[in-house]
Amino acid sequence: MSRPVLSIAQLALERGRSDQVFRIDVPKLEIFPGEVVAVVGPSGCGKSTLLETIGLLLEPRHAKQFLIDDIDINASMALSQTKRETLWARIRQHGLGFVPQTGGLLPFLNVWQNICLPAQMSGASTVDPVVHTLIRRLNLESLLRRLPRELSIGERQRVSFVRSLARRPTLLLADEPTAALDPGLAKELFTLIVEIATQERIATLIVTHEWDLVDQFNLPRLAGHAEGAGRVVFHA
Repeated sequence: MSRPVLSIAQLALERGRSDQVFRIDVPKLEIFPGEVVAVVGPSGCGKSTLLETIGLLLEPRHAKQFLIDDIDINASMALSQTKRETLWARIRQHGLGFVPQTGGLLPFLNVWQNICLPAQMSGASTVDPVVHTLIRRLNLESLLRRLPRELSIGERQRVSFVRSLARRPTLLLADEPTAALDPGLAKELFTLIVEIATQERIATLIVTHEWDLVDQFNLPRLAGHAEGAGRVVFHA
């Protein structure tokens, strides 16, 4: 059996200060290659914060175990800030794909340049062939020379998804990738994410409110539940 791409035990996050601390706990989570897990829960329960922490954009308060591709993130917390940031940047660059809520495209680069940027930053001379397939399937060919400001919000989200796969990540983190799309396009993109993740064996965490699609694909869930004032626990 393959090893999990992401393995978490007793992960704790804290946000806020003094008497307004908000805590998030994840007792246990494992995601294997090709597995898609839906992160669900009410608005404001910390789904995006959790995703950003797993994506090494925010520091956890504590973790008994936190492994990405067998790299011990928990142990790296003992490194100096410079060494830790260098390691985490390398992991983000080579192993993680991230689809933020806002698309996160660079405004001074056109669509094609945005898509190619992650692969170029990791030293690749070409983008992965799956990118060209996605461009066709998401009807982006006519948009490749446009700047992000010339795109609709939904188009930006589709471009962001394609860009996230440009360097074939082992772990894909998608934060509400269908939120700005009409129902038809939302279903198409959601279906494509699940399909590509399964085919290419990319472990995937997707924050979503698309309950019908989560049910349709019978996805396992990481669900946030309030357990006391200012505390949410995410159970797999």
